Amino acid sequence: MINLAARDILHAWGKFVFTGIGLGLLIGVTLIMAGVYRGMVDDAKVLLDNSGADLWVVQKDTLGPYAESSSIYDDAWRGIRAMPGVAQAVNVTYLTMQVRRGEEDVRCMVSGIAVGGPGTPGWPPWLVAGRHLTRGHYEAVADIATGCRIGDRLRIRRNHYTVVGLTRRMVSSNGDPMVFIPLKDAQEAQFLKDNDAIRQQRRRTAENPIYDRPGIPNLVDEVIAAQSFNPFVNAVLVQIDPNSHPEEVADKIRRWKRLTVYTRAQMENILVGKLIATSARQIGMFLVILAVVSAAIVAFIIYTLTLGKIREIAVLKLIGTRNTTIAAMILQQAVTLGLIGFVVGRIAATFGAPYFPKHVLLVPRDSFAGLLAVILICILSSIVAIRAALKVDPAEAVGG
Repeated sequence: MINLAARDILHAWGKFVFTGIGLGLLIGVTLIMAGVYRGMVDDAKVLLDNSGADLWVVQKDTLGPYAESSSIYDDAWRGIRAMPGVAQAVNVTYLTMQVRRGEEDVRCMVSGIAVGGPGTPGWPPWLVAGRHLTRGHYEAVADIATGCRIGDRLRIRRNHYTVVGLTRRMVSSNGDPMVFIPLKDAQEAQFLKDNDAIRQQRRRTAENPIYDRPGIPNLVDEVIAAQSFNPFVNAVLVQIDPNSHPEEVADKIRRWKRLTVYTRAQMENILVGKLIATSARQIGMFLVILAVVSAAIVAFIIYTLTLGKIREIAVLKLIGTRNTTIAAMILQQAVTLGLIGFVVGRIAATFGAPYFPKHVLLVPRDSFAGLLAVILICILSSIVAIRAALKVDPAEAVGG
């Protein structure tokens, strides 16, 4: 039985190998699609790991700061820091935007980090080159995925920042590289209006008749003065004491500060279960379509090969070969075709993944599941060819 399958493969090895390569490329695309989803989940977890936080304190009734916008006063951290069980509490801002580098725009997540140093929540945990931020303004630490080098100048809104440090794998949940700048600069970039908008607002404020009423002569000046600074941040990152439980500390903050607080598990559920859920379903649909296409290709190829040797199968039946032996021969051919395709696909996915703009994470578990799926698809796809072979009349071996 094995010799029959092997000899038939060797007889038409060119067609068999090239078909396996074509199928392998399709399987490679399938593995990469699964890797894209794994990469999205990994990016979300890396974002949370690199933040260094145990709790995220955000605007009440929001899913911020990553899945929704969030805005809280920048002095809220003082009261949170005084809560029992809190070791550190620092402000942070996040803004996804186009950052200008030379003549090129780079999609980045700009993070405003508070005064501190390595180990402070929100700070990049390590650098691959350069140094951390030491000045209060106009310095930046960028992920190497931005293409930046030490000394490069970045334009964020109307200000320019000098890149003084480079980090690695600091990305948003969407895979955008991160740029870290001082908190005050980030607040200005995110919340303050440009000069023209401020002038127009001042004109509207001055021309509004309500300000001509007696008793409020300085209201215009107060509004204009309020526009010169920004008292908001997106979240407060909290590190708790080793002996404290995250949920207990979070309950105290919710009760006394009237803010929404998320633990690590809850924030991961928001990012994975809500933020990338639609993308996950879309990738799942693509995987189903690719599996159906792969099954159709294998079924068509094996059926074509079977029809091409009808006379040989008739001869086997004429000399008394059992139907199970013929069916096993066709099944082995289908499985061999699938194994060739899987090996080619795995190699193609391994070498092709680094060239994708999104982070592609190929895990052994997915490869093993892919191998089982390929074998199952090949077995099911060979049924049509086996049915055709078993219907062959032995008389065709001596027919004209």
